[in-house]
Amino acid sequence: MEAIMEGLRAVITVDVAFAPHNVDAGSLRESLLINDACDGKRKKIYVRLLLSIDRRESTAAAMETVKLALEMRDLRVLGIDLSGNPVVGEWMTYLPALEFAREHGLYITLHFGEVPNPKEIQAMLDFIPQRVGHACYFEEDDWKKLKHYNIPVEICLTSNIVTASVSSLDVHHFADLCNTKHPTVLCTDDAGVFSTSLSNEYKVAASAFGLGKREMFQLAKNAIEFTFADDGVKQDLRKIFDLVIKKPDL
Repeated sequence: MEAIMEGLRAVITVDVAFAPHNVDAGSLRESLLINDACDGKRKKIYVRLLLSIDRRESTAAAMETVKLALEMRDLRVLGIDLSGNPVVGEWMTYLPALEFAREHGLYITLHFGEVPNPKEIQAMLDFIPQRVGHACYFEEDDWKKLKHYNIPVEICLTSNIVTASVSSLDVHHFADLCNTKHPTVLCTDDAGVFSTSLSNEYKVAASAFGLGKREMFQLAKNAIEFTFADDGVKQDLRKIFDLVIKKPDL
């Protein structure tokens, strides 16, 4: 984690906004230069980190990951992610660590539903995480529960096709989520493994589901509300989008 922090500090092509050395994150106010961002000048990116519990891990290892996240809270480590090979491990193995994380105020996102596993899907939904990833093998009752709790879904189109979690984009649940205006965010899953980028995922979505420029713009803006960031950051990002929407080509 220290190596990752040093790597972020070494970036010079854009301004990377996260807690630098010897700064208390609670008192740090990272103001964004809105006009520069919209006029094509030097860009700034906010970085917030989640530590991932791998499904291969034991309960003890999962708890160690959570404790590390708590130790690094002042360095913008805000939450915990559960991910990895979906056919490995049992939900109850990670539950104590995730409950501990929640008790201490960490955000939680769970990747599940990439393979058929009704019992696990129901248990993870009952946990009510702040976000869920994939949701490919949800049954009707699972969708009802997800929508009742209004849990945002991280959609990874390329990943779902490559892993055969979804047979084709024609039947992907992204369309239903958009049509029902459920909180939805386009993500890459793993840009390196799946040879994609976030820009490409937006391109794929636009092509496959017939989304226009304004619809894509709104999808990106809505994602601000589901980020694990403070209200100040969200407000700055909203201002950027509000300025851009005034341009005639949108």
